Amino acid sequence: MSSSSRHILTAPAWPYANGPRHIGHVSGFALPADMFSRYQRMAGNQVLMVSGTDEHGTPIQVQADKEGVTARELADRYNGVIAEDLHGLGMSYDLFTRTTTLNHYAVVQEIFKGLYDNGYIFPQKTMGAISPSTGRTLPDRYIEGTCPICGYDGARGDQCDNCGNQLDPVDLINPVSRINGETPKFVETEHFMLDLPAFTEVLGRYLRGKQNGALAWRPNVLKFALNLLDDMQPRAISRDLDWGVPIPLDGWRDNPAKKLYVWFDAVIGYFSASVEWARRQGDPEAWRAWWQDPEALSYYFMGKDNIVFHAEIWPAMLLGYSGQGDKGGTPGSLGALNVPSEVVSSEFLTMEGRKFSSSRQVVIYVQDFLARYDVDALRYYIAVAGPENQDTDFTWSEFVRRNNDELVAAWGNLVNRSVNMAAKNFGAIPEAGDLTDADRALLERSRRAFPAVGAELERSRFKNSITEALDVVRDANKYLSDQAPWKLKDDPARVKSILYTALQVVDDAKTLLTPFLPRSSQKVYEMLGGEGVWSGMPELKTVSEEGGPDYRILTGDYATEARWESMPIKPGVPLDKPVPLFKKLDTSVVDDELARLENT
Repeated sequence: MSSSSRHILTAPAWPYANGPRHIGHVSGFALPADMFSRYQRMAGNQVLMVSGTDEHGTPIQVQADKEGVTARELADRYNGVIAEDLHGLGMSYDLFTRTTTLNHYAVVQEIFKGLYDNGYIFPQKTMGAISPSTGRTLPDRYIEGTCPICGYDGARGDQCDNCGNQLDPVDLINPVSRINGETPKFVETEHFMLDLPAFTEVLGRYLRGKQNGALAWRPNVLKFALNLLDDMQPRAISRDLDWGVPIPLDGWRDNPAKKLYVWFDAVIGYFSASVEWARRQGDPEAWRAWWQDPEALSYYFMGKDNIVFHAEIWPAMLLGYSGQGDKGGTPGSLGALNVPSEVVSSEFLTMEGRKFSSSRQVVIYVQDFLARYDVDALRYYIAVAGPENQDTDFTWSEFVRRNNDELVAAWGNLVNRSVNMAAKNFGAIPEAGDLTDADRALLERSRRAFPAVGAELERSRFKNSITEALDVVRDANKYLSDQAPWKLKDDPARVKSILYTALQVVDDAKTLLTPFLPRSSQKVYEMLGGEGVWSGMPELKTVSEEGGPDYRILTGDYATEARWESMPIKPGVPLDKPVPLFKKLDTSVVDDELARLENT
């Protein structure tokens, strides 16, 4: 590790284990996090990327009932499905785990106890929503009605998406269950509450500190979070459930009908996964470098519907455990923990003008997409046209256009004709002779792109960064067309210099595009004579846990050759005729996919 490197925690949101992921999901939490992490590793930083499947709560039980299985059986199945989805996308997790491990239970209970001991968790009688037909607790998000504050019809029981205010289901006007449409029954019950008002002042300082500077947050995230500070209310962190983490207090621990609420245990997963990763590395204390070093940075990636949990509730929990809220306190047994450096929230991706909906089949699942198309084509589309700063519509016509006009005709074409001409004429990377001003200008243009693209990736500006990288590719294509080495049959020395220049820029562009297109960058690396792994890929493994069942994780070794710099190519390295990097898509793809959408 170089003296200038930093510890970077990348924390993609935890996908809920009640079904496979679709491309709308992964455009927000998954692919941006992986692009960011791959760049940070190439830049020499020590990255820890952790997450897993979120497997507790009533929604899991509801889906299990529909499928006629237990909650555990459902979680087991979709943990595997989602892990395979993310493996197919090339997500470079150091650990992708799950919330049903004994390790996770122990860490969640430790955070609870630390907050409780510091006075930030207290019991309170409240009104809970019950399904009259089943007798089961209805989670806040499964109740909808009219917002009592702004009048929005369709507010959820925990939050109004129109005005952004936190809500309680009992306050909704005309509440109904999203599960079966019945009117919920509200009964008195006792729950533990997180004292969010005790963090108003410290959260205000924390959030206002994110307005400017190198770690300034995206405006949409910061504005939303700051607006919520005006009306912070205690929030229930337990529920009347039989599926979840037990409450670690005498009189509650063995109560089969009381569990910690799923949102409370899920955000702790970032920390529990770090602890699990450290143990699996053989160094149980290794997590501390990412969670307690004041120089360490942490970036949380999600869709905008998760801002409140990551920008306010999770920081409040961390601050409370560390004894830093209005009530003071002392750090828990694990010590003070770092709050998020940045919450990187994407907007929503729609599909052909409609909101993604698994229940209405307005969807294309990751597994189906990857069965028909190149994963790097999807990664490219999300980088260049995803919902980074505003809601964005995925259309098949735009996907085909970008694949054909940008990946195939620009990047694939540059690689193919540069490598092909050099292989055909010289059989190897040629030696450069005297370079002209045009040669030197292109090489300098390519070298300058590294700090420019890197600066955009540092700020999670994926569209700007990949556009800059593709501009280098376009400049190189123009250079080849202008120099026209195929016309210089009587000047082989000049042809060598042109092709050397083009191949150097191909190698540079391969590096610049690696965070976005790791699989095709590996192919270019091999075309130019590289051996071994250029850009590491995740592995699916089955692991054991003492006292618990075996389960599958995603992990990987990402200490590879890739470095964020221009590396001189080596003349004399043998070259073969290249294989096309990308497949051109027929325009019939658009009609076929739209027909699938209409027929489901």
